[in-house]
Order: sequence, then structure tokens, then C-alpha cells
Amino acid sequence: MSAARTLGLGLLGVALCFGAAQAQTAAAPAAAAAPAEAPATTLTAADLAQPKRPAMSEGVAATVNDDIVSTYDLRQRVLLMLVTYGVQATEANLRALEREALKNLVDERLEMQEIKSIEGKNKDVHLEPTADELNEQIDTMARQYSVKRAQFISTLKAAGVEEKTLNDQIFITLAWHNYIGGRFRGSVHVGDAMVNQEEARLNAAAAKPQYQLSEIMIDNTKAGSAEQALEGAKQLIAQIKQGAPFAAVARQFSGLPTAANGGDAGWLSSGELQPPIEHALVDMRPGQISDPVVMSDGVYILQLRDKHAGVGATLVSLKQAAIPVSNQATPDQIEAANTKLTALKAEVKSCEDLEGDAAKFDGVVAGDLGETEVNDLAPEFKQVVDGLKIGQVGGPVRTRAGMHLVALCGRRASGPHAPSRDEITDRLEGDQLSMIARRYLRDLHNSATIEAR
Repeated sequence: MSAARTLGLGLLGVALCFGAAQAQTAAAPAAAAAPAEAPATTLTAADLAQPKRPAMSEGVAATVNDDIVSTYDLRQRVLLMLVTYGVQATEANLRALEREALKNLVDERLEMQEIKSIEGKNKDVHLEPTADELNEQIDTMARQYSVKRAQFISTLKAAGVEEKTLNDQIFITLAWHNYIGGRFRGSVHVGDAMVNQEEARLNAAAAKPQYQLSEIMIDNTKAGSAEQALEGAKQLIAQIKQGAPFAAVARQFSGLPTAANGGDAGWLSSGELQPPIEHALVDMRPGQISDPVVMSDGVYILQLRDKHAGVGATLVSLKQAAIPVSNQATPDQIEAANTKLTALKAEVKSCEDLEGDAAKFDGVVAGDLGETEVNDLAPEFKQVVDGLKIGQVGGPVRTRAGMHLVALCGRRASGPHAPSRDEITDRLEGDQLSMIARRYLRDLHNSATIEAR
């Protein structure tokens, strides 16, 4: 019998939802005193931590270049998945659990090999996270389960998970993040045109119904077949409804790029979603989990976190340069103001330049008008602003107060979920870095010698 098959039998039937492991362990002595009838393949957390049968000799689950992934490493990672994600190991999904755990371990070996290689070549480069960073991540995980750090670690240990198993996973994740960010962030460029385009897309979508989603996709290929993907999705939905954190399950099982963010897909509008997904969302209420949504690439699980009807208001950020001109001004005075502002307009290249350029012209006063709803603007200003793109300057325009140039510095949909330009920039940069990281890891796979036993 192979080591992997023996491992599978050892884990079969384990059902450890976080917070229940301590109760299971506490009950173990009583069970030992008066054994109950149970299927031969069912083990408690205590059985896994300290087997009563002769211990299996540890073997090799995979080799990654010169590094070994042992069956002990694989066993520990599957246990960590079971405890922290509240997923039950059954005959139907155990193979998928083991495959996912082994894939993650192989990826981490490749990432750590690359990090050590870079540090070895440059002694001034230090990519490994500090103890404070590790502790902060563990504290964050504990808060996700609404427990103290000590209780979190105690629960893992009670279920047979060594603290080192958790620390190693967090350590490599942080180190790889440091490496990718440090090496490639300088080459990632998100210009104003990209932000403007994304902002325009979001504004166009703002009038449509919007959904704040988290998502999990069980890949048909990784699961083995569409039928197995569907069965796996049903089991995960059951575990999530029993209390397994959606974000934690997404990080471990989802085949989408959003897995790295706990499945967070953000706000999406009607029309951006594929029809089967939008159809599933229409009748859902915030907080609900969808039934499995079968797509061509896999089976989706959706969590609707919030929803809004389309919003109609648009907010604009404006600056102006003005010359006071009274209602009693002569045509020559009006023409002189118009000529001076037209000359200034030719000088202005961006919103940021407006005040500095205006200071070069006598009698021109420039300032930031802040953010306001388009419909609240004076009719003369609204007519100009409606025809501007972000960064453009319009006018001169005549009002009762004088002659004005108007610069459109930003435009966004109203509502608490409307992202700022800085948030859009951060997201676009993150998307680029995530794509680079996936390609880099794929290249490491292609050049590595990997053998699964």
C-alpha cells in the first residue's frame, strides 16, 4: 500500500470544525474508558495526534529539486486544513484535499528555494519576515475565529497540528510576498489613463444593480471531473453553512485569482457578471451562500455580502481659476478677462498644475472647489463639466461672479462602496503583481524537477 493511500485511510472520517477540536480531545479519555462502536476508518483528533496503533513509518510524498516533502508534512498540512477550515474528510473529497495540500507544499518549496537563492547571491537582501510579522498574522487568524491567540494555538495542538506547521506556511507566504513586491513593484505602472478608464467603467456600471461578492471556484480539471467538482462544492457549502469561514475555505480551495484575498471579488455590477452567476444572485439576500453554480470551467460558490440598486448621483472633484467680473462690466472688460483665461487654459496640462500656472497671470484667483454632486452645480458649470474628461479644463464660462475656467480632477459614483482613485490604483497594481507572481511560479515549475510518489 502506498504512503499516500495509508495517509488517506488515516485521515478518513475526520470532522474537525474549529472550536470543536478541544471538546473532542477532552472527551477522548472517557471514550478510552468505555469504547463506543465506530467505523474502523473513523478517527478522533486525539487518535490522529497520538495513534494507538503502531506508527506508520514516514515516507516521501514528493521531491522538489533537492527538497523532500514528507508524508508527515502532507499529513500535517491536511490536518491544518481540516481544523482551520472546518472541512470534513470523506471518501468523496479526501483525494482532492490531499492533492490541494501537496500542490501547496510543492509551490512553497519552489518559492523558498528561489528566495534562498536570491538571498545567497545578495547578502544585503533579507526577504524573510520578522517575528513580529509572523505573530501579527497568527493574531489576525485568531481574531477571524473570535478567539484569543493562545486558544487558537491550543486548539491546533489538540487536533495534532504542530505549531511549526502553521508557522512555516505563514513564513513562506510572507517571504514570497516580500520578494514579489520588492522585485517587481517598481516595474508595475498604473498611469492616469488606466485609472481614468477603470473609473469610467465603474461610473457607467454604477446605475445598474451592484453586488458585493466573495467567490469560490472548484476547478473541474483539478477535481478530476465536473461531477467531482460539483460534489466537492456541495460538501464545502455544507461546511460553510456549519460555520467554516468562507474566506478561509476560498484561500485553500478556490481556483480563482481572488483566492489570495479570501475570495473577495469586490463590487460587481449587473452586466459584468456571467448570466448563470447573476441569475443566482438576483434572489439572494446579503449574508446568504448560493447553491452550486455550474459553469464550463468549474463549479462556483457565491457569498453575497451586500447589494445595492443602481445609484444615480455622480460626484465630481473640481478646481477653478477665476477673474472677478461684475454684472456692470463693459464688453471690453469681459473680453479682456476671456482672453487672459484662454491664454491660461493653453498653459494648464493637468489639475495639479492649475494653481501654479494661474499664479503667473495677474488678477487670476485659483482654488480647489472640492467634491460635489454634478446635479448640485450651477447650470453654467454643469454644462461645461458634463463635456469634460478627467484632467481636462473647460471654459472660460461667464457667471454672475465673473469669468471662470473649470478643471475636472475626478469623477465617481456616489455611495459608500465607490472606490477612490487611490483605491483603484492600489487594486490595479495588486492585480498586476498577482499576475506576475502566478507567471513567475509557473516558470519555476517548468524549470524544476518535481516527482510525486
